[in-house]
Amino acid sequence: MRICVFLSAADLDERYTRPAREFAELLGKGGHTLVWGGSDAGLMKVVADGVEEAGGRLVGVSVGFLSSSMRARADEMVIAKDLAERKALLLAKSDAVVIMVGGTGTLDEATEILELKKHGLHDKPVVLLNTAGFYDGLKEQFTRMDSEGFLPVPLTELVFFAEEAVGALAYLEESAGMP
Repeated sequence: MRICVFLSAADLDERYTRPAREFAELLGKGGHTLVWGGSDAGLMKVVADGVEEAGGRLVGVSVGFLSSSMRARADEMVIAKDLAERKALLLAKSDAVVIMVGGTGTLDEATEILELKKHGLHDKPVVLLNTAGFYDGLKEQFTRMDSEGFLPVPLTELVFFAEEAVGALAYLEESAGMP
């Protein structure tokens, strides 16, 4: 599978980097391709390194103004004209999406992916990897939106919440019909 991962390019502590490395190793060992923002910094670097070291492929989608942090070695690197095109290309080049810990950029990507899915503009599985309870508040908000009728599609059809890397990848592989 080609798995798009939205995540932070910030340098983070072990409670976030360890689970990210675990997911990356599982992805690479499973023969999957990482589709990511193309950065060679922070958590993005941790995941790209882990996938590469475990034998997976790397497909980056960056933008010109972030060229100074772009990964020099990747199997494929595409430069988008802006952030909107970048998000569209990340989705187009992937079979599934995983949302890991991140800031406003990651939140923007996550909500756009879910909005597109809600309107039937893609049907790719989406996993929100809730590392160290990072997204507990967002999960609570989504649950409230669902229970109060703000979502025309049940939340369970939009996103799967995983607490650990192994559960995230298992859900994606099961969604793709992989044994």
